[in-house]
Amino acid sequence: MEARVLASDPDPVLPVVRALAQLHDLVALVDPQGRAIWVSDGLAKLCAVSPLAGSLWLDTLATPAAGSTLSARLQASGRLSGEPVRLRARGGKPLSARVSAARVESGCDASVVIFRLEDPRDAAHEFRQKLETLSAILGGAPDGVVVVDRSRFITWVNPAMAELTGYAADELVDQPLVLFLRAQGDLERIAASLRPGAPTWSEEIEVRRRDGHPLSVSVNARLLTLPDGTELGAVAYVRDVSERRRIENELARRAEELQNWVNAVSHDLRSPLVAVLGFARLLSEDYGDRLDEQGLRFLRRIEEAGRTMESLVHDLLEFARIGRSEPRRVHVDPREVLLQLQAELKPRLEEAQLELRLPEEPPLIWCDRTQLYQVLSNLVGNALDHAGPGRRPVIEVSVHAEEGCRHLVVRDFGRGIDPADHERIFEIFQTRGVPQSGKRGTGIGLAIVRKIAESHGGAAWVESRLGEGSAFHVTFPAA
Repeated sequence: MEARVLASDPDPVLPVVRALAQLHDLVALVDPQGRAIWVSDGLAKLCAVSPLAGSLWLDTLATPAAGSTLSARLQASGRLSGEPVRLRARGGKPLSARVSAARVESGCDASVVIFRLEDPRDAAHEFRQKLETLSAILGGAPDGVVVVDRSRFITWVNPAMAELTGYAADELVDQPLVLFLRAQGDLERIAASLRPGAPTWSEEIEVRRRDGHPLSVSVNARLLTLPDGTELGAVAYVRDVSERRRIENELARRAEELQNWVNAVSHDLRSPLVAVLGFARLLSEDYGDRLDEQGLRFLRRIEEAGRTMESLVHDLLEFARIGRSEPRRVHVDPREVLLQLQAELKPRLEEAQLELRLPEEPPLIWCDRTQLYQVLSNLVGNALDHAGPGRRPVIEVSVHAEEGCRHLVVRDFGRGIDPADHERIFEIFQTRGVPQSGKRGTGIGLAIVRKIAESHGGAAWVESRLGEGSAFHVTFPAA
């Protein structure tokens, strides 16, 4: 709905009233003296007073004197609720209507006045029939249910909705829907959704309880229409999600604290690690010829432990970072990533006498390229560590296009994994066992694989039996 904006528009409120005009046809913004400082185009076209600039909003009424009481009540209490009035339409014909009003809470001393015309008899009859049916069916529903007419005024609520908002049911009826919304963005989304062509919609918004506290709710709404497409109103199902929001916010806060703690600990660990590895190298270079075989073995153990700790700190940081932000998805050719990985692992593959078999023309994967590399690096490295003297000296990687996803499999034919450990090995600091080299990993690699898959909306799991090799599966949703 277009809006007629007057010269004295209050800038802080203008976006709000423009959004109101999208939801209600007949809207005016008035100053404390009751003079119109903004009117919707629908109200300007309907009423006999033209233009409305600077005129009293009561001038729109057929009986302004009788409306003076309403004006006084608006100034005293800050709101009106479904008061019956008669509007002076163009041509002199009076129209039956109801008016609701409330002060604007945007730093401007003004009030929003919303009119609702009485429905034509036929439409009102059809709407009452639907309303009676809904009341019988949904009166005892555990979630809140609210019905609005095509003017976006509340016509019926069930007891659960009254309990949810803290208002009595009769206090909600005949109120304009917008009086219970707290945010301009919520108002704009509802205005955009409740229109022909978009018969259903779902949103999470904030509403205002009677005690003034905000309430987070999920709303699922459906337009009510006649067979010929004529709109009668809408029915909305409302569920309190405040507790879920609170838990989500608390989890986000704790995740932030954990990230800060991991960063701090990693920084504090790196400094002594650099010193340990540096002095171990100097000791080996400057005093290695003075140490016997046992001393050199001890020195090598110190260096290996330092490098393991360095890898652990690096992997812990990577694990903490995953999921902190949305993956930067692009279409990635997994064969290119695998060829890069194959070149990097060539010395280890040759030493273990294993072949890394790659797919020839795999489908593209919609994912973060760096994180796909991490997944493949961990899975192929894991297979290389545990392939062992199996039936076939090969590690096979395959990628398949399936309905709604891309399915990646890394298979080895080594020692396998006990089914009892299939979930445990994906937990942080849990290892698959001692590798062939005897050098244990950090126990974070498979946890990183699963976390990357889940951050993309996919999954990771393993199929394996002892002595029969292992197949690690990862899915990524299709673009």
